[in-house]
Amino acid sequence: MTAIKDSVVLVTGGSRGIGKALVDELFRRGAAKVYATARDPRTVTHPDAVPLKLEVTDEDSVADVAARATDVTILINNAGAAAGASYLDSPLDEVRRDLDTNFYGPLLVTRAFVPVIERNGGGHLLNVHSALSWLADGGPYSASKAALWSQTNSLRLQLRPRGIVVTGLHVAYVDTDMTAKIDAPKSAAVDVAAAALDGVETDAFEVLADDVSRGVKSALSGDITLLYPQLAA
Repeated sequence: MTAIKDSVVLVTGGSRGIGKALVDELFRRGAAKVYATARDPRTVTHPDAVPLKLEVTDEDSVADVAARATDVTILINNAGAAAGASYLDSPLDEVRRDLDTNFYGPLLVTRAFVPVIERNGGGHLLNVHSALSWLADGGPYSASKAALWSQTNSLRLQLRPRGIVVTGLHVAYVDTDMTAKIDAPKSAAVDVAAAALDGVETDAFEVLADDVSRGVKSALSGDITLLYPQLAA
C-alpha cells in the first residue's frame, strides 16, 4: 500500500480545480511536502505548498522542475486542457493542442520523474483521465483522454517491476472553472480528490469517481448504441 503520510508529492495543475483540491487533501492526509505546479506559480494559494512554474508541453520546463523536485515519491499528472476544437473545421494546431497537453504532457512529466521516484525507493503515479476516455464527445479532448488511458495501462505494466504503482482516475463533470458554462450534474472537486487519494493509498488500478464514469465503463462491453443512442435512431 502507498502511504501518503510523510510522502513528497508533485501535482501538475495544482493551482485550481481538481489539482487544488488534491493539494489540500494531500496535506490533510499528512504529506510531508507538496509541489504544486502551474504556468503561473503565483496562482498556487495553499500556504504550505511549494509552487513551481511548469508548462507540461515544454521539455525544458519539465526538466527544470524534475531537477528541482528531487525528493518526489508520488507524481500526480492532473494538468489538462480542453480547446474545444472541431475535427473537421478547426485549424490542425487546435486539434493537436489537447493531445499535446493531455497525452504528451503527462508522458513528458512521467519520463522525467520515474528516475526520481526510483532513486527515492519507489512510489506512485496517478494520472487523471475522464469518463470521456471511453466516450467520444465529438472532438479531440476525448481522443486525448482515451490515449492517456492507454498510456496509463502500458505504464502500469512497465513501472510495476520498478517499484512504481500506477492509478488512473476517471471522472465526469466536476464543479470547476473548466465546466462553469456546462449545465449538468457535477461532482465536487473535494470529493473527487478524496476518492483519488483513497485509490492511491489502496494501490487501486483505477478509480471511477462517479456514477457516470461507472456507467460509461460498464457500457463498453455492450452494443455501441448503448453509448451512442443516436446511432439507433
